Amino acid sequence: MINFIPLQHYYEVYIYFTLCLVIINLLHGYSLNLDHDKNLKFLRSTGFILLVLIILYIGLRPISGYAFGDMITYARYYNGYMMGAEITSNKDVFFHYYMKAASQIMGVHAFFLITTFIYVWPMYLLSKVHFKEYWFYSFLMFIVSFSFFSYGTNGIRNGLATSLFLWGLCYTRKKIIMSFFFLIAMLLHKTLLLPIAAFGLTYLYNVPKTYFKLWLFAIPLSFFLGSLFIALFTSLGFGDDRLTAYLSGTSQTDTRFRWDFLFYSAFPVFAGYYFIFIKKFNDVFYNQILITYLICNGFWILVIRANFSNRFAYLSWFLMAIIIIYPLLKQKFFNNQQLIIAKVVTAYFLFTFLMFFIYYA
Repeated sequence: MINFIPLQHYYEVYIYFTLCLVIINLLHGYSLNLDHDKNLKFLRSTGFILLVLIILYIGLRPISGYAFGDMITYARYYNGYMMGAEITSNKDVFFHYYMKAASQIMGVHAFFLITTFIYVWPMYLLSKVHFKEYWFYSFLMFIVSFSFFSYGTNGIRNGLATSLFLWGLCYTRKKIIMSFFFLIAMLLHKTLLLPIAAFGLTYLYNVPKTYFKLWLFAIPLSFFLGSLFIALFTSLGFGDDRLTAYLSGTSQTDTRFRWDFLFYSAFPVFAGYYFIFIKKFNDVFYNQILITYLICNGFWILVIRANFSNRFAYLSWFLMAIIIIYPLLKQKFFNNQQLIIAKVVTAYFLFTFLMFFIYYA
């Protein structure tokens, strides 16, 4: 367990560590071509070091509710299961069965380490499957995402479920395996039904232009009729009891129209539009994940004033990194593409870095 770093500085260490990586990556973009042997060696070595370090750093964090929110709750459940307690929860019970089974063979710290591995590994695997020797860029984008750290340490079950969805995306040509990972993701967190359904819809209608229009239309609808949509989704019983409670909860701490998060959510929308319609990038899988994002993010926009709406936002935000970087790692658009990639990674990270001083201040 890593107990030599003060809890109040744990996230700060992660932020400045990733800042150093982003700067080094930017310097490489100025000095080495994308296919240069030295650059490829840098990508391999740095990527594997990052993979191991980030799993150990998050997985071996101290157990704390002060610094890591829901972690302390899961630790209490886990310790109870180690002592022989029975499963009494009836919400997303699969996660409790996972904890119960793990508690019979390992301690609580090993459990959080294994859980972190399951959270991070699909991000690496998806990057490796789709981008081969350039996987580091995609993986780094995942690691520096605004929500990455919080859903690895606080919203653990939600983060785990979305990562299993990413794992499923590694097997789009093997539908049975993909469906298996989707099913486990949904059993871990029922809200994953939304991105799963959205991705399934892409097999029936895969025309990005239509979904771009719907996403844009959701903004004025939410601004003027947001409360109506919150009431509508609540009355339909969307998701589970907890999701309904978030939508209709009376203890709302912040029900503003979140223009800052909408601005952040627009990054992959702009990227997708630019590459598909300006650069004429045509890739079936890219269209699928982009459409999935547009549907899920459009839903969040409609209920943007709901209590804890960031929990809905993450149902689309977890796809942001790969949507933004995907075309640049699949096709050459610029003469100095390695520098463009480095600048995109830097710009994407800057939002996370700035929110460290603003949102978490």
